[in-house]
Amino acid sequence: MSEAAAPLMQSGDGEHVRHLVERSGTSFYWAMRLLPPQRREAMFAVYAFCRDVDDIADDEGDIDQRRRGIAAWRDEIERLFDGRPTRPVSRALLGPIEAFALPREEFAAILDGMSMDAEERMLAPPLDELLLYCRRVAGAVGMLSVRVFGDAGDAACKLAVVEGEALQLTNILRDLGEDAARGRLYLPREYLRDAEIAVGTAQDVLDDPRLTEVCQRLAELAEDRFQEAKGLIAQCDHRALRPAVIMLEAYHRLLGKLRRENWSDPRARLSISRLEKLWVAARYGFL
Repeated sequence: MSEAAAPLMQSGDGEHVRHLVERSGTSFYWAMRLLPPQRREAMFAVYAFCRDVDDIADDEGDIDQRRRGIAAWRDEIERLFDGRPTRPVSRALLGPIEAFALPREEFAAILDGMSMDAEERMLAPPLDELLLYCRRVAGAVGMLSVRVFGDAGDAACKLAVVEGEALQLTNILRDLGEDAARGRLYLPREYLRDAEIAVGTAQDVLDDPRLTEVCQRLAELAEDRFQEAKGLIAQCDHRALRPAVIMLEAYHRLLGKLRRENWSDPRARLSISRLEKLWVAARYGFL
């Protein structure tokens, strides 16, 4: 970042960021609330950035409009790391970037992942492409998060990527109906082929009775990542990474519920109860 004096956040920037986070209804909210104030505000800013660019990728406008929106954020990231942010969210990120040494390349990776959505490429991608997508939209967020939480060691960085993949695969398995309504299908092409499911439209795939075979197979991959993540946590600063532990445990319970329901209604969006989320936050947030 340049040596020029950085502009201070404007009076409404923090409120704008908190509003974006609260409005999203994210499961991450209670985990973030456990952080000390400076780290909590930093995570709110990171999440608000993710929410903003995700909204661009999901916009119902034409593809050129989505491209312009993401390109504008690429330019804004350059200004941000030069110490010249112009948007409320990027101004809110300026302090966290300096305080926690947040890498420019991880913000760029998130934008690369959103571009994959914006370009309408996500219709039964090859497994390698799906995992690249997970690294960009979830692993990159994890890499920013562990730095904010207070552990940027090798094990924590590996945890960020592994847990990010576990959580994103779980999201994919939960959001089949919502994604199909946008014409998206994140299930791996190889898994569909092995189950002899033709890749027509996303809705066609959801109507195929062999879908559960594919979902269970992807769930097994997610389960492997959850177990790997739990092993990595033992090598990290457990206290610093309490928010990551909470999200890991909450999403692992969600994956278990999805597997038990076996995608009997693939368009239904399952979740764990608010009470269970609060129990997980209490159980793993105060160790």
